[in-house]
Amino acid sequence: MKLTSDEALKMLKEMKKATKCTGWIYHSICVGDSAGKIAKELNLDVDKAKALGYIHDIGKGVGEFESHVINGYKYMKELGYDDEYANICLTHSYLNNDIYCTAGGIPDDIPFRTEFIKNHEYTIYEKIINLCDLMCTTVNMTLEARLIELMIRKGVYENTVYHIKEAQKLKREIDEKLGHNVYDLFPDVLDN
Repeated sequence: MKLTSDEALKMLKEMKKATKCTGWIYHSICVGDSAGKIAKELNLDVDKAKALGYIHDIGKGVGEFESHVINGYKYMKELGYDDEYANICLTHSYLNNDIYCTAGGIPDDIPFRTEFIKNHEYTIYEKIINLCDLMCTTVNMTLEARLIELMIRKGVYENTVYHIKEAQKLKREIDEKLGHNVYDLFPDVLDN
């Protein structure tokens, strides 16, 4: 089953009523809107990019924050959405097909997640969501500013430098596909 961006926003609005912490919802909206801009520039399906961005953190509304990638994956599967909508919940936190390439330290080993990330071929939409997730709080930021924000909030770990390098590599890849700096699509990014 497909998910439209309007339906995804409706899901977020419903969760907003039931959750104490709403920052992730505004972050998800920023990710979805940003992904839509990049998708438009790349002549991709804008609505799909927005929907994927809006639901990438949906697991934070259905369980513990620490398990949000698995919770989101299971939730989207239970609702009957196509794999790509469940997969984004898993892939958005990990770069380079590596569960160790994430912000916030070395994650616990969950065999299903580890194998999925290791063997999954990331789509262009997943790469766009990865980048937007790393450029958004509730507003767009430069990748560097957001990575610093993550380090301040989550700490610095043995995998932090690796994650930063892979995040920069991902941005270069998207810049190359665009034919210009992704920040050109977000004129306010340098102000933030």
